[in-house]
Amino acid sequence: MAAGAGGKERSPERRDGEARQLSVLCLWGEKKMSDSDDDVPQLSSEALSALQEFYIEQQQREDFKATERSDNNSLGSIEENWQLSQFWYDAETALHLANEAARAVGSGGRIACVSAPSVYRKLKEWDNKDFSTCLLEYDQRFSVYGAEYVFYDYNNPLNLPANLTAHSFDIVIADPPYLSEECLRKTAETIKYLTKGKVLLCTGAVMEEYAAKHLGVKMSKFIPKHTRNLANEFRCYVNYDSGLDSVS
Repeated sequence: MAAGAGGKERSPERRDGEARQLSVLCLWGEKKMSDSDDDVPQLSSEALSALQEFYIEQQQREDFKATERSDNNSLGSIEENWQLSQFWYDAETALHLANEAARAVGSGGRIACVSAPSVYRKLKEWDNKDFSTCLLEYDQRFSVYGAEYVFYDYNNPLNLPANLTAHSFDIVIADPPYLSEECLRKTAETIKYLTKGKVLLCTGAVMEEYAAKHLGVKMSKFIPKHTRNLANEFRCYVNYDSGLDSVS
C-alpha cells in the first residue's frame, strides 16, 4: 500500500499500538464521564487491563529486538524458514565467506549481502571493523537490524531504495534462494547494478553454466556447508582473484 502524501506508511505494529492506545483513552473517557462524585481521572478495570496488555506486548517486541542484536553466536531466534528456501551456513563457512568479503574490499570498503543473512550476521560480529555492510533480504524478520536491512524481492530486482546507488559496493555476495535460471538471472540484475566489479556467488553446482552466463563467474575450490545437510551440492563462484581456491 502506498504511503499517504507527504508522509510514510506506518507499520502494522505501530498502527496496532496506536489503535490500542486509542481504545484505552476511549475507555478512560467513558469512565471519567460516568464518575460524578469527583473530578479525579481514574482508569476503569477494562482500560487498565488493555493498557497493561499493550505495554507487555511492546516490551516483548523490544526484548526480541535486543536479543537479535546481542546474540553474537548465531542468527539468534530467527530460525530457517524452509518455505522461503532458507538454509543457514555452518559457522566455519560463514566465517570463511565473511573473511573473504572483508579481504576483497579492504579498509573502508562496502559489502552487500543479497539473500545471504548468515554471512551478514558473521560480519556484524566483528569489533572495530573498517568496512560497512548491508543485507538485502525478503524475510522481514531481519528488519531488526535497522537501517542496514533492505527489503528485497528478486522478482523486482531493481526495486531498491534511493540510497543504494549503482555500483556503490566493492563486492556483492549473493545466495539466490532457488536453484533456477530465472531466480539467478533476476538476482544477477541486482548484483550487477550494485557492484563496482567483484562478485561472490553461492549457489548449487548445477547452476555453474548459468552463473557463468549471467555473471561471468567461475567455480572456486571452496565448498560451502550448511547447518543442515542438503541434497544439492553447493559451490562458490567468483569473478576475481579470490582466496577461496586456497580453502577446501
